[in-house]
Amino acid sequence: MAMHLSTRRWQDQAILLLGVWLFVSPWVMGYPSDSTPAVNAYMAGALMAVLAAFDLYKTYVWAVIVNIVVGAWVAVSPWLVDVVTDRAMSASMLFTGLATIVLGLWEMRTDPDLHQQWAGT
Repeated sequence: MAMHLSTRRWQDQAILLLGVWLFVSPWVMGYPSDSTPAVNAYMAGALMAVLAAFDLYKTYVWAVIVNIVVGAWVAVSPWLVDVVTDRAMSASMLFTGLATIVLGLWEMRTDPDLHQQWAGT
């Protein structure tokens, strides 16, 4: 008996929402749209959201791995794009990045489609 898509891929739904949040967070937090932190958030958020949306349609190991890597980047980026002094933006990026990593790893561990792809079957 197959699991329902919404229960099996809920992690992708959550990552999609995190990506959308990351994309809009510079506007919410008042960053100029051409600033380094904003461009970082736009690019990482868009990539996360697109990969998660794609993964909702057909899941691929590579897409989940890329989202985990992007999540790691987002988690450390407050120190790399010099927003560490802005506690709200730093906390947002850190939380979004760590949540993406945890959700991606959780999906890798629990999704049978990913297990088959990882095993090469």
